[in-house]
Amino acid sequence: MTSKIVYKGDLRTEMTHLQSGTVVETDAPTDNSGKGERFSPTDLVATALGSCMLTIMGIAGNTHGYNIEGTEVEITKIMTSNPRRIGEIIVKITLKGQDSYSAKEKAIIENAAMTCPVFLSLHEDVKKTVGFVWP
Repeated sequence: MTSKIVYKGDLRTEMTHLQSGTVVETDAPTDNSGKGERFSPTDLVATALGSCMLTIMGIAGNTHGYNIEGTEVEITKIMTSNPRRIGEIIVKITLKGQDSYSAKEKAIIENAAMTCPVFLSLHEDVKKTVGFVWP
């Protein structure tokens, strides 16, 4: 088992990662009857995409000898209705860690980001708009 989730009432859940004991809470968003005081479940999906991209980019960096420390990702989640779902995730990746990256490093980084497990797991109807900002 990966995690355990408990409904706390008032549209809030508490999720525990069983291996580490880390706890994360969610709230329904304000546009869907919630308080919006925590990440919503769909916020976590969109945010997981950026985190996954960075992780796989970091693994590639360790393998190929480049540094992305300090790299930042900004996520914008756009919801659609009928049915209510994530329609688009906009990802802006601002590379840091080095003063410059070679064409080969850029290709490796971009490929790593676009082939992370979350990217590949999202349904094809979820538009993924990804931009890279290089130093």
